Amino acid sequence: MSASPVKTQRGIQSVEVAGRLLQALAQARQPLPLVALAAAAELSSAQAHTYLVSLLRLGLIKRTPGEGYYESGPLALRLGMARLAREPAYRQALPQVRQLSQETGLSVAVTLPTPAGPTIVHYAHAGKPLHVNLHVGTVMALSETATGRTYCAFTPHADWQALWEAQHPAQPKGRLKHVQQELDAIRKRGMERAVDLPSPGVSSLCMPLLDARQQLLLLVTVIGPSGVIDTGWRGVVARQLRSCIEAIAVTLAAAEQTDEEGEFVP
Repeated sequence: MSASPVKTQRGIQSVEVAGRLLQALAQARQPLPLVALAAAAELSSAQAHTYLVSLLRLGLIKRTPGEGYYESGPLALRLGMARLAREPAYRQALPQVRQLSQETGLSVAVTLPTPAGPTIVHYAHAGKPLHVNLHVGTVMALSETATGRTYCAFTPHADWQALWEAQHPAQPKGRLKHVQQELDAIRKRGMERAVDLPSPGVSSLCMPLLDARQQLLLLVTVIGPSGVIDTGWRGVVARQLRSCIEAIAVTLAAAEQTDEEGEFVP
């Protein structure tokens, strides 16, 4: 006898329709106006608006100041952070990043590649206050930050092209060739820096954590006052940052090996 077909479980259609709106936002990687969001979810504007009212109340989406476009909300961020807490690379990075912040006396950010772009998921603050607004959930600018440029260097062009064009709508076409040369240099160095950018008086160094297939897992960025942080490619902060990335990679590999052997992994 042939195996009986798997019975399709009943769901709630309205929830699935609302999910289409959330999926459209995730794929867009930028805030969307009502008409564009509705079209992406294959709904009329009137239909979409009804669902968006409920999603707003739940906090799964929010509206941007000024233009009132729709983007992911605080509840979506909390759900993402809850899921993130179980990611091995993130778990192994936290103690190393906190130690790096203590050793350097500088702030350190952990950033993940997300559909919205390179997004801060942990921020260890240290030292004097910085004249820059960074916090968990901040999406880093692609060209103006060391984090953004490193993200672009180690992720496929298709993953960030739309976001880049949205951030630089008037950029000359010839500029893209120069950008690719800059990204090649970052890949060769394995590190990027920003001096007095994106805010005057604030500088940073960023390095990626890659897996065995050279795919980006996360980014670690050390941030501090320009007169304090050493941004030299072979400076003390660069060496400490490189040691941090190497330590994360070693502990991650050990944890994965232990997991494969069936032993308990905290």
